[in-house]
Amino acid sequence: MRYPCPGCSADLEFDPKAGQLKCPYCGSEVSVPQENTAREIRENDLQLYLTPDASRLARLAENAVEVACESCGAVTEFTPPEVAGFCPFCAAKIVAQPIAAHPLIAPEAVLPFAVPKKDAQVAIKRWLGSRWFAPSALKNMARQDGIAGVYLPHWTYDSQTQSRYRGERGEHYYETERYSETDQNGRIVWKERQVQKTRWYPASGTVARFFDDLLIPASRAVNPSRVQDLSPWDLQALVPYEPAYLAGFRAQRYQVDLGTGFESAKEIMSGVIHSDVRSDIGGDEQRVHSIQTDYSAETFKHILLPIWIAAYRFEGKVFQVLINARTGEVQGERPYSIWKIAGVVLLVIAAIALYYWWQNGQQKPQV
Repeated sequence: MRYPCPGCSADLEFDPKAGQLKCPYCGSEVSVPQENTAREIRENDLQLYLTPDASRLARLAENAVEVACESCGAVTEFTPPEVAGFCPFCAAKIVAQPIAAHPLIAPEAVLPFAVPKKDAQVAIKRWLGSRWFAPSALKNMARQDGIAGVYLPHWTYDSQTQSRYRGERGEHYYETERYSETDQNGRIVWKERQVQKTRWYPASGTVARFFDDLLIPASRAVNPSRVQDLSPWDLQALVPYEPAYLAGFRAQRYQVDLGTGFESAKEIMSGVIHSDVRSDIGGDEQRVHSIQTDYSAETFKHILLPIWIAAYRFEGKVFQVLINARTGEVQGERPYSIWKIAGVVLLVIAAIALYYWWQNGQQKPQV
């Protein structure tokens, strides 16, 4: 939906600095509607939503439209008067026409933008300026006006787990061992030393753990490791989803579905459970032969986390710079200039050669 300015009737946008809707023309400010933000953030039954049901799907906003990038395949949603322009993930020009957004599992919560665009532009400029061996053309190619504010989709998962395991507990003991050495006089000398050995005992049992809000990115348009490096996120500041927070920004449609995301969450749980099992076995060493885990009380949330992103193309490749729009943390990719690296190597070689030439020149001939 649109949010008309009470002063000039232009469209209001969410202002990260003010934390409310603001007119980009006359500066009027309006509070975010409280109709949705007053409710509590709910956890949704995972098994219920894994069964397809159109009645549980909804659009991000009544007038939300979506557009697919033909270059990288990312689908972003936005509300007019925002326009598609360039893809925020690969910098390709959007040629497809926006269509009415398809329903999806609606976001339960959103983390609003807190870093203004101007601050994000400064951060990217500073990041680019600190990149050694980056091609000189890079700073000219990275369009500062190309920075885009995007909400990235994430899943959070909760689950109670109970795991049965079988393994072995190793307990160290020491035995005295005799060994021989040849001393400096060539004689064989017998000595003793303590040697560590391990006795193994069968072990089995059950461990339980509750996992709360495991965060799984639902986007494939950005490098998962880069998104991980943007952490931590102040999830305690999540607010119930309200379309007004999207005014002036885009939201990416999730590419990792609910079930696939839960499988990723299980992999994280598995590592923690394995550590719990080793701790439960005890002893000095542990061998884990099998773990069988039951999951219950499985719930989830679809949440949106804010980033500023600048994507640029260099010699046919796409590079991205991401900014956590809550903390200002910058993570990015950039190319290396072979010519600059080669120039530095040659400079170092020349400096070494000059040093040795100078050293030789300082040596006086002996009479």
